[in-house]
Amino acid sequence: MRTSKAGRTDQTGTSWKSFLLSWRGALYLGLPLVALLASGILAAQKLVQPPPSTIRILSGPDGSSYRLNAEKYKKIIEHYGVKVVILPSHGSLDNLHQLANAKAKADVGFVQGGLTDGVDITHLVSLGSVFAQPMMVYYRHAEPVERLSQLKGERLAIGPEGSGSRALALKLLQANEMDTAPTVLLELAGEEAANELIAGKIDAAFLMGDSATPAIMRKLRDNPDIEIANFRQADGYLRKFRFLSKLTLPEGAYDLGKNEPPRTLTLVGPTVELVARHNLHPALSDLLISAAREVHSGPGLFRNAGEYPAPLARDFPISADAERYYKSGGQFLYKKLPFWLANLIDRLLVVVVPLLVILVPATKIVPTLYRWRMRSRIYRWYGALMAIEREMLAQPTPEEQTELLRRIDGIERSVNELKTPLSFADQLYVLRDHVGMVRQHLLAAAQPMNHAKEISGPQ
Repeated sequence: MRTSKAGRTDQTGTSWKSFLLSWRGALYLGLPLVALLASGILAAQKLVQPPPSTIRILSGPDGSSYRLNAEKYKKIIEHYGVKVVILPSHGSLDNLHQLANAKAKADVGFVQGGLTDGVDITHLVSLGSVFAQPMMVYYRHAEPVERLSQLKGERLAIGPEGSGSRALALKLLQANEMDTAPTVLLELAGEEAANELIAGKIDAAFLMGDSATPAIMRKLRDNPDIEIANFRQADGYLRKFRFLSKLTLPEGAYDLGKNEPPRTLTLVGPTVELVARHNLHPALSDLLISAAREVHSGPGLFRNAGEYPAPLARDFPISADAERYYKSGGQFLYKKLPFWLANLIDRLLVVVVPLLVILVPATKIVPTLYRWRMRSRIYRWYGALMAIEREMLAQPTPEEQTELLRRIDGIERSVNELKTPLSFADQLYVLRDHVGMVRQHLLAAAQPMNHAKEISGPQ
């Protein structure tokens, strides 16, 4: 049996129409799914952002304890493949101002307690207190200094603007009504302040780790004319300034053989916190606290082993990520895998999780919606056929029967023009049969009425 060329063309055209119709239906349902999937991935990227590859740490002047600690952090953290940029600063207060300034490119910094007056810290959090920092007052005096008021009217080096030593020194001097004349306050710090004190050009220097190096302080201790002030009123200072801690420097702590210091000294000082912006990535938070533990957990002059770092809320709230780390340790992936591999998996999860959450239910819902949409194009004509059948039961007049036939013709044309995928062709042919059946019923009901009309004839 031969098939004509026109027949082959019609068959090919029908196949292409069915194919295109199937793809249009798939796109009709698939585009919203793709949009939903893209939205899920974007939302996941915002909620579960992979960690940056760089940490910017605010430290302090060259040679200061802040800078030395930052260098130790850098060495530990870069072992995990994260670059660390150490940013110089004038000290604690400068670090705080830069962190509070959204335009400054910094992630974390060392900030001592008691500096937040007048500074907006709403977007800053603490990763924990990392060490205690005493205020060391070195002096040249005829008699031992045990009260700061003994230095009233003398020349005092309190450090430059931006340093934590200056900020704390001013608070202590104001409490003793010594921040104005005749006391002379000089912006000297570090080696310059030490040299001026040794030369006798100033009478005392207020030094802290954010602005002075251990070598400079050792140089002052080794000078027989220089002494360290004893804070006999330490408890009084603690009552007035809650951010301060009472610290003890035991006799012989520096050198047992030389018995330095020659007597136990009572000092005061704030704790230093590792302060970050609130949007610091959890993985970087874990790395920083892990480095802090490695650097600060050992025993020292002013700390016991294991005392620091600690989630002690001082001027800043402890971040949720830091609290989680102190309670249960670092994130699982970053504890068990190399940082680069954990980072890669973290990035993949950002895409895979939304895919699973959306696609798994979609594999059940989308086919059902697709079948419903295709069937609805067929089933809606059954409603029109049922309406015609109900009107047939009401014994319509000849004019009404003619109208019903016209409606049947319209339904038949629409059904013949209806295009569906081949998988729904059987339901389309059943619909066509049902249209024919309703037509036959309508014609059969019309014949007796026409026959009676012919018999009766014209009146």
